[in-house]
Amino acid sequence: MVEHLQNWLVAPLDEPKEEFLQAVRSCAPSVDGRYAAQLLWQRGIRDVKQLAGFINPQLYQAASPFVFGQEMQLAVDRLQQARDRHEKVTIWGDFDADGITSTAVLWDGLGQFFERNQQLFYYIPNRLTESHGLNSKGIDKVAQNGSKLIVTCDTGSTNIDEINYAKSLGIDVIVTDHHTLPSDRPAVTAIINPRYLPSEHQLFHLSGVAVAYKLVEALYQALPGVPQQPIDDLLDLVAIGLIADLVQLSGDCRYLAQRGIERMQKDWQQPESQRRRPGVGRLLDLCKRSGDRPTDISFGLGPRINAVSRIQGDASFCVELLTSRDLKRCYQLAEDTELANTRRKSLQKDVQQQVAAKLNQLDLSTTNVIVLEDPQWAVGVLGLVAGQIAQETGRPTILLSTDVETLRATSPTLLARGSARSANQVDLYQLVKDQAHLLHRFGGHPFAAGLSLPVENIPLFTEAINQRLRQTLGQAIAKPTIQADLTVTVADLGKSLFWELKLLEPCGMGNLVPKLLIQNCWFENTWHRNEQDLRGKKLQYIKTDFDLRDDATNSSFPGIWWGHYKHELPPGRCDCIVELDYNTYKNRYEIRLIAVRSTIQTTHSLATPQILDWRKGDKEHQASNNLLVVSQCPSSWDDLRAWYERSLYEHKQLAIAYNARDLIPASEVWLKLVGIAKYLSRTQQSVTRTQLMEKLGISDRLLQLGFQALHHLGFKVSFQNRAFKISNIAVKATITDTQCLQTIDQFIAAVKEEQFQRQYFCTVPLATIALIVAQEIVEEI
Repeated sequence: MVEHLQNWLVAPLDEPKEEFLQAVRSCAPSVDGRYAAQLLWQRGIRDVKQLAGFINPQLYQAASPFVFGQEMQLAVDRLQQARDRHEKVTIWGDFDADGITSTAVLWDGLGQFFERNQQLFYYIPNRLTESHGLNSKGIDKVAQNGSKLIVTCDTGSTNIDEINYAKSLGIDVIVTDHHTLPSDRPAVTAIINPRYLPSEHQLFHLSGVAVAYKLVEALYQALPGVPQQPIDDLLDLVAIGLIADLVQLSGDCRYLAQRGIERMQKDWQQPESQRRRPGVGRLLDLCKRSGDRPTDISFGLGPRINAVSRIQGDASFCVELLTSRDLKRCYQLAEDTELANTRRKSLQKDVQQQVAAKLNQLDLSTTNVIVLEDPQWAVGVLGLVAGQIAQETGRPTILLSTDVETLRATSPTLLARGSARSANQVDLYQLVKDQAHLLHRFGGHPFAAGLSLPVENIPLFTEAINQRLRQTLGQAIAKPTIQADLTVTVADLGKSLFWELKLLEPCGMGNLVPKLLIQNCWFENTWHRNEQDLRGKKLQYIKTDFDLRDDATNSSFPGIWWGHYKHELPPGRCDCIVELDYNTYKNRYEIRLIAVRSTIQTTHSLATPQILDWRKGDKEHQASNNLLVVSQCPSSWDDLRAWYERSLYEHKQLAIAYNARDLIPASEVWLKLVGIAKYLSRTQQSVTRTQLMEKLGISDRLLQLGFQALHHLGFKVSFQNRAFKISNIAVKATITDTQCLQTIDQFIAAVKEEQFQRQYFCTVPLATIALIVAQEIVEEI
């Protein structure tokens, strides 16, 4: 139990306009709409046209697959060439739910153009022995079956050496992926990765399965007379991968998930013998869900598909489970998957208890990144446990397995293997990448990563990564924050509120499931039990059932608390944060308990600093005299705290209105500064400090470092009449001089550091900002 480590906040009340409320009601006439309108307004959905496409996917304009430009065209051309020449093609997937569904999408989609098991094959690495990405042994197997083309999905962007190895064997590679990009384009036929697009593009957040779908969509458009099945048949697989991978469900991600859930529900409603995907239908039956909710994927299908590789290593049969029409075979594979998931639950609970014991020995007040190791931990569940710890503590968490016998069997060097999960919007990938010199291998994205490193490097890695994050934040990480979106009573819970909240679905990153605060309530009829597997065996994985009561009604409302015992519920009056759900199996509305604590603990803790979040461009009230607007992105918490203290002193509401912009590479900032210096020297014009800072996108401190570097190149910087003049008095040094190079490198490194900090402040949740800037004041209360 670490709930006492959390700070609670309630989302600042920012009432939607009346015309927006009416627009919500017109889009969904069956509901009152005031709760939905409040939530949508809070989350930046304020334009009526945007609202229509957000709620109804039929009104959304999806992007063409060819917005990927030449890379998509190169991929389509190479696939057409392979088809014309009757070449063999191998799909290289990954073993998690996004990778499995990506493989299934290409298996079904490319299977319209290539004969499966004759021309088209797939390869899924073993989680326990091969890890993520391409590897030479697997490429050798691909070469042995005669394939001349590999199409990756959900992987491959940074596998430079492996791509070169495949090329040396005469195998071309098309990469479809969504993970972090390499510094240089790999030697591939094509690389389709949404991270090459601007961050605000509607395709930027695509997961691996959605990128694979876009490739198939492009091929359908290029050869429209070939496919026998509609491309919409793939959308249920796309929805499973998107939601299971926890990507931001905005733009086309939301659209594809909406369409896919509709498709999945319609298929589940068919008689078992007529289902298009009997394997998916059987899995839904086993987890007692109907396929009409994103939670049916996030709590049902996703964990089950992921469990296979976590427990068995080899998850190849999951592709067959998702794509086969053989009813008997699918039922057997679905039951194997369900058993793997029950074993995963038990194993996860064991590891979680062991991690909690080690966590109690840490001083979290001085720990920014949690790094723990143990020889007994199963690698397959470390990511799940790391995610739980990161969420509970608010700190990035890295868990490593150091099982010496297993390590010796898989590598001549004793390499610890593990998983990392982020918290508080910390860019985990960059944080780990900064310690690449201590690692054997790593990969992932800002919120999750996998890594391996020599066992002897663990202490140094732990110290270095903590120091790096401390330098970035300028202080220790604050307590984790949980924010309630709405305050309701037990009387508000039920069908009407559920259907309002459902307008926001599918929920995910960037559009979280609404959290409801219920105050001064209490629990009745509490009981817990262990879960059972298909064979009736009890597992060490529990849940608590309860009824919730408050003074607003004489009726109670049912709920569950996963992973907790009933004695963990506080006696007497309490406050709780819950999510409202519908249980298809029990045919009832119920709540999931997210956090709970005694009313004594919550005194003064729910006073939310009134800070408006305009980082997405909402500045309609900017002219008000009662507002203090922060328009320049800060680079430290001290900067933001100073603004907050000023707002209190001036009795004004604070609005953060700085925007994330496309930051140019630090080396280009230096070249731009040199270019400005040359121009000003030649024209004898002057420039103000503000003009230079805005032009270069840097702070005053970095500007001074830049002037020092210019000095080594022979430029003289003088300050006259509140402006700078720059002249080139002599060629004092060349860029090959050691001292000059060192000064330039220092400037570029400082720019990279400041850009990293600015990106953090452009994405950190408002709840975290509100908590940290007001922390000293809250403590005084």
